[in-house]
Amino acid sequence: VQLQASGGGLVQAGGSLRLSCVASGRTISSQTIGWFRQAPGKEREFVAAFWRGGVRTYYADSVKGRFTISGDNAKNTVYLLMNSLRPEDTAVYYCAADSSLILSSLRVPRSYDDWGQGTQVTVSS
Repeated sequence: VQLQASGGGLVQAGGSLRLSCVASGRTISSQTIGWFRQAPGKEREFVAAFWRGGVRTYYADSVKGRFTISGDNAKNTVYLLMNSLRPEDTAVYYCAADSSLILSSLRVPRSYDDWGQGTQVTVSS
C-alpha cells in the first residue's frame, strides 16, 4: 500500500492541526494504520493507531485526551486530529500500515510494512 501523509505545519502551543494519511492500493478497512513521530535525536515513537479498520483505537499516554485518530472509508483516509498542542509534540509525523499486525506489536515501528513520507509538525511556545 502507498501512504501519503499531509497536514503538518507551524502552530502555537495550545493550537490544533489535523494530519491526513491517504492510502492507495488497499482499503483502510482491511488494515491497521498507525501514526508515529520522530523528533531530532530521538527514536521514532508510537502516537496512535486505527486498529483493523477502526474496530478499536489506541493512543500513547502522552497524547491521550488531546489527539483523536479517525478514518473515512469513502476517502480511504485516516486522520489524526491534534488539539492542545505542546512544544514537545514537535516532530516529523509518519503514518504506517500493516494488514497482519498483531496487537502486541501495535506500538513497534518495525512491525509495520508500509510507511508514508512524513509531515513536519512544529509547535512554538
